Amino acid sequence: MNKEKFIKSAIILMIGGAITKCLGMVIKIVQTRLIGLEGIALYSLIFPTFSLFMSMSQLSLPTTISKLVSEDRNNNKKLVFSSLPIVFITNLILMIILIFSSKTISGSLLKEPRCYLPILSIALVLPFEALSNLLRGYFFGKERMIPHVISHVIEQIIRLICIILFIPTLLEMDLIYAVTFLILVNLISEFSSILILLLFLPRNVEIRKNDFIPRHKELSQILSLAIPTTGSRLVGNIGYFLEPIIITGILTFLGYSNNYILEEYGVISGFVIPLLLIPSFFTNAVSQALIPVISKSYSKGDIPYTKKKLKQGLLFSILVGLPVTIFFFFFPGWSLNLVYHTKKGIPYMKFLAPFFLFQYIETPLSSSLQAMGKAKETFTISWQSVLVRSISLIFFLCLKIGMWGFLLSLIVNIFYTIYKSLFYLQKSLKEA
Repeated sequence: MNKEKFIKSAIILMIGGAITKCLGMVIKIVQTRLIGLEGIALYSLIFPTFSLFMSMSQLSLPTTISKLVSEDRNNNKKLVFSSLPIVFITNLILMIILIFSSKTISGSLLKEPRCYLPILSIALVLPFEALSNLLRGYFFGKERMIPHVISHVIEQIIRLICIILFIPTLLEMDLIYAVTFLILVNLISEFSSILILLLFLPRNVEIRKNDFIPRHKELSQILSLAIPTTGSRLVGNIGYFLEPIIITGILTFLGYSNNYILEEYGVISGFVIPLLLIPSFFTNAVSQALIPVISKSYSKGDIPYTKKKLKQGLLFSILVGLPVTIFFFFFPGWSLNLVYHTKKGIPYMKFLAPFFLFQYIETPLSSSLQAMGKAKETFTISWQSVLVRSISLIFFLCLKIGMWGFLLSLIVNIFYTIYKSLFYLQKSLKEA
């Protein structure tokens, strides 16, 4: 029954992921053609900051709740409600930090003062993102994937409608207002997602005031898993946050123009990498389905079944990633023109495509370590990967090969992360 449930969960998530990915591609097409290369470049410059604060706002609670719920050892109602005060306090602190640091981040670090308003708007989005992902974590733990799929599809549809309706008007006012709205549209879509997810919660649950008071048992369980996992993600997002700062600083020092840096970074981060990550909807589906299954089997000491599911997840990811990799390698221009109405980035795409086949197995490996409770190991992988990526980025950029230095650092990071993940997984399974 458990075997069938894993396959069923993965299939539901894959179908939902395919639908949302198609909608996402439509959104990217509309978005790119509306705001143009300059708008995409500005958005790409801001996105690492958005990802960093988003990671901090969630405190890895979705993964933690998913793992604890799947083990069937706790009162699920108490687990979810004990998490809410943590989410509220964390997001309040982050909102205050953003309000006072937005000018410094945009002007001094990113060296693009126009990014101030979009970065400031991130503060409004954070609590909605955190709450919707917390609810998804509960449903993943229960291996109920349909609520996630439905909420995600509706979320994407609402995002698309809002972009079509409001971006043209905002562009008439100023490009930066349009870019700001691309951040704020997440608030609208995530709020709709929360409403949908609430409809799927058990009807027989009574909610009282004292339910919102954190209990020591649940709180200690949540924080013992969430804090180290958050540390791992935080370190990774800090590296991502520093990436455009390092690139801008070094290339400016070496004499490259701001226009070159903004445009080329925008092409790679806004066009090339999102296209290459299209199979991520599949690998994410596999990873999300793996967490409750591996968590349950590993906690019961069923190592053969844990290994089987892990190998299954990796095989699925490679089988989907391989044809996509081949297609992007041989038809990069056609792909870029279809989605973004541009042929900028063809050499970058041909160069990166073969290496991204390995990127597709990174998420299932990481999720499996988290499901096995190896928070310390995932944290080690994160900080070492960030260090390797940052050092290699600085080294390759100093060779004066422009943005090719950035691409080489991405490849080094992919291989190092996979190597360390496989090392710790093999070690954990042997010791169990």
